[in-house]
Amino acid sequence: MRSSQPNQAKNLKVAMIAGSVFVGMIGLSYAAVPLYKAFCQATGYGGTTQRAEKAPDKSTDKTIFVRFDANTSSALGWSFKARQTEMKVKIGEQVIAYFDAKNISAKESTGSAVYNVTPPTAGPYFDKIQCFCFTKHTLKPGEADEFPVVFFVDPSILNDPDGKGTEEITLSYTFYPADSAQLADAQAKVN
Repeated sequence: MRSSQPNQAKNLKVAMIAGSVFVGMIGLSYAAVPLYKAFCQATGYGGTTQRAEKAPDKSTDKTIFVRFDANTSSALGWSFKARQTEMKVKIGEQVIAYFDAKNISAKESTGSAVYNVTPPTAGPYFDKIQCFCFTKHTLKPGEADEFPVVFFVDPSILNDPDGKGTEEITLSYTFYPADSAQLADAQAKVN
């Protein structure tokens, strides 16, 4: 009669390894979204814009068109639009664009904007110094507010084989109810 002790020890070891792999996979699945978001923000992958403290000291003589797209979720109850649909800007020059929002619903609501840049190859070179998309905003019924975005297009776009031929960049925003599943889904798709 053979002893079952060695088999039990082997089975226990296999179970421990399988359990550890399972726990590790669960941990990685929860960490995937924040890690992917950090990766996109660091590299500009997928059109994710960059944050900057200030524009370069000198702009170039090259220009690029920046188009503005403004959208809002019907669940928020706001109207939201860009004051200008397009601007011709010097690459490296600090520029400010304005968006207007108004709460057209009968109740106070808080919104948060999701943003993206197209073409995606322009993301690493589109730098925001100040943006309403960095924070949540609350508007009372009938209240309106202006939302500025201060940005520049990094001159190093002219040295990138994929970016130097870019003639137009579209900066797109969509406002969603803050802390909603709709916002979380949109942020996951963008980032």
